[in-house]
Amino acid sequence: MTYLNLVNNVLRRLREDEVSNVSENTYSKMVGDFINDAKKFAESAWDWSALRTTLTITTAADDYTYSLTGSQNKAKVLNAINDTSNIVMEYRPQVWFDEKFLISTPASGAPEYYTFNGVDTNGDTQIDVYPKPDAAYSLKVKCTLRNTELSSNTDTLAIPSDPVIHMAIALLARERGETGGTSAPEYFVIADKYLSDAIALDAQKHPEETIWYTP
Repeated sequence: MTYLNLVNNVLRRLREDEVSNVSENTYSKMVGDFINDAKKFAESAWDWSALRTTLTITTAADDYTYSLTGSQNKAKVLNAINDTSNIVMEYRPQVWFDEKFLISTPASGAPEYYTFNGVDTNGDTQIDVYPKPDAAYSLKVKCTLRNTELSSNTDTLAIPSDPVIHMAIALLARERGETGGTSAPEYFVIADKYLSDAIALDAQKHPEETIWYTP
């Protein structure tokens, strides 16, 4: 669903006139802002299938810090694989990496471990790998990548639209008071139901992620 479609869906439910442009008037702009707020809430609530992607890193000898290009510090890493060496890479904390690189001489070879190391000048998340690469390796990083804010009329929402629409309505109802029959708290309950139902539907594609194991 496009950004303009989302705005008009919300406007109709609030008994407001539809617009032909998100920035057509002050109120439609505010609706757009609340839609982006609702989008952030929904995107952060679950690792949606539509937001899952694989980023590829090609290493260079002796370089151990790499950027997840396009992540904009909004990515959640699900797993990492050294595709060249067929190794499932394991996460290690920063202190573990500091010990390997600062206290002892780092080993060289096929990367087997990774950790996070801030962001680069473009705002993208960086990771360190160990051992320090001794050649070019192809690393596949599977992650959930939250999208940037919707801004133009034709920008498309990737996740299910119902939770975003109804959360935006709840936020707008709270901002302006009663809407003639349904209170803001009731709207939030409705929005939560849409969100939980959408998560349940998407979660069946990844049942292993909803099962808790006790060691």
